[in-house]
Amino acid sequence: MKIKIIIGIIAVVLMVGGITMFYRGGDTTKDSSLNNLYPEEVITHGHGLAVAVEDPNKLYIATHHGLLVLLNEKDLYRVGKSKDDYMGFSTHPTEANIVFSSGHPSIGGNIGFQKSEDGGVTWQKVSSGLNGPVDFHAMSVSPVNPNLMYGWYQGNLQRSINQGKTWEIVNRNLLPVYLAADTQDENVVYAATTQGQGVMVSKDKGATWTSLSPELEDGAVSVIVSNPQDAKILLTFSEKLGGLGKSIDAGKTWGKVSSDFGVGAVLHIVFNRSNPNIVYALTHENKLYKSSDGGDSWKQIR
Repeated sequence: MKIKIIIGIIAVVLMVGGITMFYRGGDTTKDSSLNNLYPEEVITHGHGLAVAVEDPNKLYIATHHGLLVLLNEKDLYRVGKSKDDYMGFSTHPTEANIVFSSGHPSIGGNIGFQKSEDGGVTWQKVSSGLNGPVDFHAMSVSPVNPNLMYGWYQGNLQRSINQGKTWEIVNRNLLPVYLAADTQDENVVYAATTQGQGVMVSKDKGATWTSLSPELEDGAVSVIVSNPQDAKILLTFSEKLGGLGKSIDAGKTWGKVSSDFGVGAVLHIVFNRSNPNIVYALTHENKLYKSSDGGDSWKQIR
């Protein structure tokens, strides 16, 4: 099955880290008319999505070669001059200019865990994490409690309760490719896996995990997210479902969403917090899609 093959490849990439950049983007030799934004032409090697807290017309796209922002679903820019690889990326749920990242510097090595207070223009290292500097390939910040965050590195799930200053290992058995903290209960966190476990869920802040749904087991999953205003509504991209699936009962049952995302798996999904009918999805082929009905139907916008 194509979905299985593609998600399997994605898992290998995420586990070993490092993808060779094959495109350098657009003309970045001069500033655009917008401060600290540099024009880009295409999205390549996307690692994360986030709708800006202060402006739903700004869509952040963390990539292998820097942080991009898409304005009004039209104009694409790189934020600041950094071309670091942001394998892990999350925004603060309420503070507009605060974003978090982890990954690899453009010169090589690991970033550790870092924070920006100016929307990704400049970054400051917060900590190295445990056994680091870490390179969190899967990372999530709780929308309920932004001091609570998770990161996965070298087989260990790490948790911080002080916004990344210190970390503790809470689980050594989980193999996630995607982490998503629940939007209404800070004790709940989800993990998409590619090891046949489907989607795993923890109800004690990452310490213990169980299968979310038998319908997703024995198949790879690349992403799992919950609706910011109704946590019972979940979206996932699953091998067992044959593509994108939606649940309206907290993952007990699933329905297949009839949308064509091409041959690539969906790697990242994000809801617009202020209007969760608006949802964006980024595929393995770096194609960007939008839903205006909460994930029931989709159209490619880039």
